[in-house]
Amino acid sequence: MRRFDRGVRPRNVQAARANAVLRLPQLMGALCGWALITLSQTAVASTIEAINHTHWAINRFSVDGRSGLDIIGAYQGGGGGCCYTAPQRWKPGMTVRVDWETGASGVSELANEFPGFADETSYLVWRSKVRAQKRQHSRLVPIPDYTGQKVCGITVHFLPCDELQVTTSCYAYGSPEYPIKTALHLPEPQSCPQ
Repeated sequence: MRRFDRGVRPRNVQAARANAVLRLPQLMGALCGWALITLSQTAVASTIEAINHTHWAINRFSVDGRSGLDIIGAYQGGGGGCCYTAPQRWKPGMTVRVDWETGASGVSELANEFPGFADETSYLVWRSKVRAQKRQHSRLVPIPDYTGQKVCGITVHFLPCDELQVTTSCYAYGSPEYPIKTALHLPEPQSCPQ
């Protein structure tokens, strides 16, 4: 058995190098082919956005575990987290998991009751009321068919009664081409279906 750590070289080093050089184009071709197949199976990654149609604040949200980053106030839009990548081809039954936390917003009665910081006892009572209104939610949401359309990330619409809609549209909310036509200000129902 020959040792290579003391400068002893195998007999056919030149032949081994020549063989490796000849195989390099084959290897590069295989890697390029794999990359093209992989890239053709996925769409370009883009942002995670949201539109909030409720009087609650969306304190945080994520799509399939990826953060939407922003806190979204009542009747506002936001987000900007990275990244959502839709598969190249839509298939029936595709869903995303949306996790989110709701809480009191700046338009709530509780926000108007803010006592300031001077009276610590009043502030702590108010803060506990705010924290008591926080709720955790999670839902699987169907992804609408995007066959033949350009896909630009994902936008989650938060609706009353903890309902959600999503779209992968590249158009902006409110434009005629945008697929979700729901008004931004929706009245809060007296009760929600169970």
